[in-house]
Amino acid sequence: MSEDLKNVEDMGNWLDDSESLKDIREHEVVEGTVVLVNRDEAYVDIGYKQEIGIPKKELAYPEPDSAEDVVKAGDKIKVYIQSLGGENGGVLSKVKADNEVVWDELRAIKAHNDEDSENPQTVDAQINGVVKGGLTATVKGLRGFIPASQMELHFVKDLSGYVGQTIQALPIEIESHKRRLVLSRRQLLERERAAKQQEIFGTLQEGAILKGTVKRLVDYGAFIDIGGVDGLAHISDLSWERVNNPSDVLKVGQEVDVYVKNVDPETRRISLSVKQTQPDPWLDRAENYKEGEFIEGKIVKLAKFGAFMEIEPGFDGLIPMGELSDRRIENAEEAVAVNDVVKVKILHIDRKRKRISLSINRARREGANATFKSYQSSATEAAPQEVAEGTSEE
Repeated sequence: MSEDLKNVEDMGNWLDDSESLKDIREHEVVEGTVVLVNRDEAYVDIGYKQEIGIPKKELAYPEPDSAEDVVKAGDKIKVYIQSLGGENGGVLSKVKADNEVVWDELRAIKAHNDEDSENPQTVDAQINGVVKGGLTATVKGLRGFIPASQMELHFVKDLSGYVGQTIQALPIEIESHKRRLVLSRRQLLERERAAKQQEIFGTLQEGAILKGTVKRLVDYGAFIDIGGVDGLAHISDLSWERVNNPSDVLKVGQEVDVYVKNVDPETRRISLSVKQTQPDPWLDRAENYKEGEFIEGKIVKLAKFGAFMEIEPGFDGLIPMGELSDRRIENAEEAVAVNDVVKVKILHIDRKRKRISLSINRARREGANATFKSYQSSATEAAPQEVAEGTSEE
């Protein structure tokens, strides 16, 4: 071959190479073919004038023990061109290329969610640790941040329990050039709660008895989950007995039956009662007594309208002012004093209002003969007590 012909061929080859190189630029993602792999690196052909080696730390995150664990010869992979030229031909990174793909995916997910908030797309976030103000998480190899306020529907004081968990979250802030990714679990929970509320408020009826789970205790009551929506059981609705603190009768996670007292679709508030699913001890005690019976008890409180007598511990009846004495009196203390033991007749048992009306007057007028007869018919000390108390102890 003549020297001139060889020069022309070399020039043609150079022009061909130039044509193949003109589309390869730094700071772009291109596809390449793996041509050789060893433990420490993989060589990739991206159409440049030479194959370029990629160290294993740039092949995957976290860094693998061997490049052979990630790729093999013949694989087509995406790589990010950090620079071209130099002794090694350039610097490539599969990790950054993978990240760029993920950033694109996240931007697409956020754009979808902004347009269609009813059907949001989520990402899996692996919780890595607790930092000031929230949690760090990994999403497909990218580092993300979940503010403490975006983790739950309510404030969580200690976030350490979430470390190691994988949760569903929404990307709410994306700045790929700053490598900034902010996630929210709360917004997802709010959407889920709104959907459940819509469903539940459409079917929930006052007076229904449902299964619930205690979610949170506060000074004034308990928030109870009734299938995805929380209702409030006020402290006065937790037990028939007096409750000083909700934690005295309930604990978080406990399953309970609840009675639906009130449903307000506009404010999205549900009022619940735990005690109304349980037998009322007042009614149980009232079953032991009948109107017209004569019983004995201790005066425990004086009021402007009469005196309260303890029928049995925790179970009182009212002696109205006009039933305290045969004579006209202005104050209860004119007839009785606290701790006095008196005999009374049961006038009325109001089970709806849970009140018992008693009378000392009628016990004196009507019970004398009956009491006397009982005393006469029994020679034991227990007889007077049996007559006076009726069935109070049985």
